Amino acid sequence: MKQLRTQHNEETFLDIVRDAHQKEDYQMYALYQGNTIVSVVGFMPMVTLYYGRFIWVCDLVTDSNIRSNGYGEKLLTYVHDWAIENHYDCVALSSGLQREKAHKFYEEKMGYKRVSYVFKNSLKS
Repeated sequence: MKQLRTQHNEETFLDIVRDAHQKEDYQMYALYQGNTIVSVVGFMPMVTLYYGRFIWVCDLVTDSNIRSNGYGEKLLTYVHDWAIENHYDCVALSSGLQREKAHKFYEEKMGYKRVSYVFKNSLKS
């Protein structure tokens, strides 16, 4: 996860994950190769007027040294199956503009469609 969320140290990361789990039902799952985590997904159930009942994938990362081995596909498929079993209508996510390989993966391999831009306004100076 540190490869994806480089802005957080371990303490901050754990604090945010605990808070998100308690307040937003954030869930995190990992794939292991032996005793080593190779890929992680974090998601949360949500309800909005735009999407209805849906799953928002907050985090999906595979170790940069072993990408393109199907780990991300396995985790995202797990999220899709979880959503279906729990009666959610769709799965949505955002991806940084610079992550063109990830966009190709989402669109070509996983069947996602580009439906909007995500805008952010940082309120900290």
